[in-house]
Amino acid sequence: MTKKFQPFSDDSASLSIGEFTIENGTDKIAVYGSLDVTRDKTGLKKAKALKSAVDAIVKALEQDKELPDESGPTETPQQVKNPFA
Repeated sequence: MTKKFQPFSDDSASLSIGEFTIENGTDKIAVYGSLDVTRDKTGLKKAKALKSAVDAIVKALEQDKELPDESGPTETPQQVKNPFA
């Protein structure tokens, strides 16, 4: 990680560790992909980078004094006419 990951700070930053991606957002963080942590120095480096990112996410959530019990959907679902009816 060249730049310090700041969870929930923007809607555009992402962090890649191998083929594993962490996408930042102001209301959620998306994690996806695959990460092989091998039993060598490269694997240790990847594991530390992942741990650092997850620790930063947990810290940001713990510091939020107004953290709700659960967040709702970001958009209200809209009903559309069935094109096959």
